[in-house]
Amino acid sequence: MFEELSDREKTILRYIIEDFIHTANPVGSSYISKKSGINLSSATIRNVMSGLEDMNLITHNHTSSGRVPTDKGYRYFVNELMDVGSLKTDEKDILKSQINEADLVKDEIYKEVSKILGRLSKEISIVSQPYLSEGVFEKLELINLSSVKILVVVSIQSGLVRTLLFDVDSGISRDKLDNITKILNEKLSGLSLKEIRKTFMHRIGDIQSDSKEIIKIFIDSIDKIFQDEKEGMTLYIGGRTEILQQPEFGDTESYKNIIELTDEKGIVVHVLNNLPADEKGITISIGAENKDEKLKKYSVVSTTYSIGDVNGKIALIGPRRMNYSKMVSILNYTSQIITEKV
Repeated sequence: MFEELSDREKTILRYIIEDFIHTANPVGSSYISKKSGINLSSATIRNVMSGLEDMNLITHNHTSSGRVPTDKGYRYFVNELMDVGSLKTDEKDILKSQINEADLVKDEIYKEVSKILGRLSKEISIVSQPYLSEGVFEKLELINLSSVKILVVVSIQSGLVRTLLFDVDSGISRDKLDNITKILNEKLSGLSLKEIRKTFMHRIGDIQSDSKEIIKIFIDSIDKIFQDEKEGMTLYIGGRTEILQQPEFGDTESYKNIIELTDEKGIVVHVLNNLPADEKGITISIGAENKDEKLKKYSVVSTTYSIGDVNGKIALIGPRRMNYSKMVSILNYTSQIITEKV
């Protein structure tokens, strides 16, 4: 994928990228010679930078003699040069204390995590609820709230609960609800929600006709009750204010573009579900690597978290000049804390 770089080329490329990530300013040969501690003349550094530019790892704009990384340069850095360190103690404390205070069963934890990640990263943060499809069904409850409303409560073995409210045409007796609840629990026990969605019609074929009104609720809303992530994934987004601290979003148009992007749920869901992860479970997609045109100015870093037998996604979206090492550290630790909370 990449040409082999010499140690000198690697050193100078690393310095250019790390300095540009930190300052957002193009990096010139004289600057490197004076500031980096690299014991080379400006002329030598300039020659090395010329070679890196020929390999499309760095480029320059017309308003500065300095160089900036290309998408290919960032990819080389991420794959070959980046060191993923640990978060600062105070950052760990913030994440751990605030996540532990949030209620795992309620949506509060996902909202809180998205806010915390936004504050720490200064990027757009996205947290999905767990993907319940792989979760194993534990029990179902049907609760008659009134003569025309029924509450459906689905519990899975990880401890998570899904509740939905449905309207019915007429009152349904408590005995009938109890009976159909017992039957469905027996028929669906031990199946994943994905299996239930696929085989539900077959499994309920012998249920008596006097229960058809209740069964129709399940047939009409099968993807909602036994969650299909393509239809029902819930996302929580943070960092919309904090990302203004990034110079790339200092003008109104750039800020508007990334906010509009995060409002397009279909794009975000596709990114979270389809980008391949590395052996450590981290996904990094940089600029032009993103298939959707609206994402080509940005980078995405994501990973999974686990709650029992189900997983969810956490991600950060920001400029290509993102501090990839720091973002990976933040996501790794967040995933660890959520998983340990269970």
